[in-house]
Amino acid sequence: MIPLPRPWALASALLLGTAVGLIVGIGVRLAIDVELRPDVVIALVVGVPGGLGLLTVLCSNTRWATAFGAFLLAVAPGWFGVLVAIQAVQGV
Repeated sequence: MIPLPRPWALASALLLGTAVGLIVGIGVRLAIDVELRPDVVIALVVGVPGGLGLLTVLCSNTRWATAFGAFLLAVAPGWFGVLVAIQAVQGV
């Protein structure tokens, strides 16, 4: 059984994860200026945080570990949203 944290703690972890994803997405985009294939970038941006978060949630024994896994899961949509916004602004 996965130990669920309090609803406010889970919502806070998801909100912070999305905000961190936005900040990390902007920082990585500014720091790295290498042309990569879009499918590779999407796999890295969505797959790595999603896989780590899912693994953390499934293997958690405490409520804070479940909240941390939810935080990691929420990083991916924020980061992906930054990439989509950048592509929309560039007109590609």
